[in-house]
Amino acid sequence: MLDQVKFDERGLVTAIAQDAENGEILMLAYMNRESLEATLRTGIMTYWSRSRGKLWVKGETSGHTQQVVEMRIDCDGDALLFKVRQKGGACHTGFRSCFYRRLTPDGLVEDGERVFQAQAVYGTK
Repeated sequence: MLDQVKFDERGLVTAIAQDAENGEILMLAYMNRESLEATLRTGIMTYWSRSRGKLWVKGETSGHTQQVVEMRIDCDGDALLFKVRQKGGACHTGFRSCFYRRLTPDGLVEDGERVFQAQAVYGTK
């Protein structure tokens, strides 16, 4: 299956996490070959952190893990979709989904579900 994945020039592929039960898009991140192999081996979402330059097991700090239920690959092989069981929030800001802001004529409005306080978990905002 890995030969079907088209990693970009940086060795990354887009990965979308979707709630397996209700279809909500939880987050978008990136994977390299090593993080994809780790995800497939463990069943827990593991990403490549572009900002930290290292593997990142979702929930390693917060405990808010993503258990893989199903993986799909798009027609071009350059995007992956993972249906997951999300424990806690997916977003580091404390919201269930990273897509908690909606554009209105008056600007962006927060309308997502906050499930934890980021400062209590990470010691930051």
